[in-house]
Amino acid sequence: MSLKFIGKKVGMTQFFDKNGNIVPCTVILAAPNIITQIKVKEKDGVNAVQLGAFPVLEKDQKRVAKPQRGHFAKAKAPNCRFLAESKVDDVQAFQLGQEVTLGYFQGTEFLDVSGTSKGKGYQGVMKLHGMAGGPAAHGSGFHRHAGSTGMRTSPGRCFPGGKRASQMGREAVTIQNLMVVSIDETNSLLLVKGAVPGAKGGVVYFTKAAKKGK
Repeated sequence: MSLKFIGKKVGMTQFFDKNGNIVPCTVILAAPNIITQIKVKEKDGVNAVQLGAFPVLEKDQKRVAKPQRGHFAKAKAPNCRFLAESKVDDVQAFQLGQEVTLGYFQGTEFLDVSGTSKGKGYQGVMKLHGMAGGPAAHGSGFHRHAGSTGMRTSPGRCFPGGKRASQMGREAVTIQNLMVVSIDETNSLLLVKGAVPGAKGGVVYFTKAAKKGK
């Protein structure tokens, strides 16, 4: 089981491989994560490690609730903005307040990256679900609709769960098996091939790939 690391999406860039081919990459800022809690199966029912990242700014310290202050103080860690918990096989290798850096991923070829996708607002069925719409002729009166969603006399209703116009985007998305292009442990930067969910500055979570290479 791999630790779930917390980072921020910086943006996209290009990287030239050894053959001179351009590889589109996403840059992720992954400052050292701090272990803020260790759970053991005998006491908590699961062996897990909680990581915290990106300390709260000085001007926002007053927004941190008192229970959270105590939680971080127990681990001798700064108040963190983001937390992530990961199941582990053995908790003996970790200790409270320990910093985990990108060196944890040295030698890893593929990652699974999760984030919140960009919000697109309220969209119709053609953009949201890829429906074809109606005829485009002037007399049609049926251009970008979903078509009939009703029934005959029996059962005489629309079944729930049908495709309708609604909110698009801003949902949890995981991209699996993204290739690791480069790890810059000195500057806490990670380059992965391809795009990851979310906008610039968005929080992403990444772990060692669950499927690739097994």
